[in-house]
Amino acid sequence: MLIFDAHLDLSMNALEWNRDLTRDIEEIRQREHGKTDKPDRGRGTVSFSEMRKGGVGLCVATLIARYVKPANPLPGFHSPEIAWAQTQGQLAWYRAMEEAGQMTPIRNIAELDRHVKLWQTPPTGAPIGYILSLEGADSILTPGHLARAYEQGLRAIGPAHYGPGTYAQGTHVTGGLGPRGRELLAEMQRLGIILDATHLCDDSFWEALEYFHGPVWASHNNCRALVDDTRQFTDEQLKELIARGAVIGGALDAWMMVPGWVRGKTTPEAAGVTLEHLVDHIDHVCQLAGNALHSGIGTDLDGGFGREQCPTDLATIADLTSVPSLLTKRGYSPADIGQIMHGNWIRFLKTAWT
Repeated sequence: MLIFDAHLDLSMNALEWNRDLTRDIEEIRQREHGKTDKPDRGRGTVSFSEMRKGGVGLCVATLIARYVKPANPLPGFHSPEIAWAQTQGQLAWYRAMEEAGQMTPIRNIAELDRHVKLWQTPPTGAPIGYILSLEGADSILTPGHLARAYEQGLRAIGPAHYGPGTYAQGTHVTGGLGPRGRELLAEMQRLGIILDATHLCDDSFWEALEYFHGPVWASHNNCRALVDDTRQFTDEQLKELIARGAVIGGALDAWMMVPGWVRGKTTPEAAGVTLEHLVDHIDHVCQLAGNALHSGIGTDLDGGFGREQCPTDLATIADLTSVPSLLTKRGYSPADIGQIMHGNWIRFLKTAWT
């Protein structure tokens, strides 16, 4: 079955982790053996070959570069211009992967339809289709830069990431958009760029949905009713997204999947976290919606963590092939499973791009 993963930080892994995703996963891990600069060294779960093995033929792939002011303790770049340049370097990597036949950009319905048809019976080494998204908008210098990014293929933006941002406030802080955020949303709406509500703090979430009237999704977001942290969305927020026609992608970062996780201390084995917990979050969204039309997958599997913070029954992204059988056990029909694994995201894009 075709799988659509709505959140992968592929270019960040390539440029900041120095991972050659064209290599086999064991080779990538071996080359990182003994390194300690990142917590997931030697434990990565994503490569192009593993994506193909699991049928992950479509993804939302990010650009990401946080700008941090002097008082901001989070890691990031020290000027918006440096952040913009970083995203341009990440874009250059995607272009190189296109030239190598590893990836292909999906920017409109015609390209989407052609790619979905290709992946019905994909040839060996078929390119992985990607929709380009920006996680955190700090690198957008001016409205003119947003229009330029759209011409480069950008089709979705999450205005904030963790902490305070230029255009919105993100995970684990508070506050609204301010005039620059509202200006960004207006230009996104004019260009037809999708709003990714993921990572917006509660204040910014509600303000963004008040001002933005274009297409909105949550690419990688779990449920606060199951894991009580502001990184997740409340049932009220999820219901608002459902009313707006959004799809919500279940994420596989273990601390977002089970309650009581202590980062840096809890292990997946101790917490007993498995792909069943992903299905718990998917099912919760489906129960709120009353149907299976608003749930999807947005793994974030390469978002700065690896097997040390993954479900115990997932060795690589290829193990997403286990999810359909887990959904079957919960009583989901083959049609509903197809929607969750890929159909909802595809339908969303066709509606947004019409």
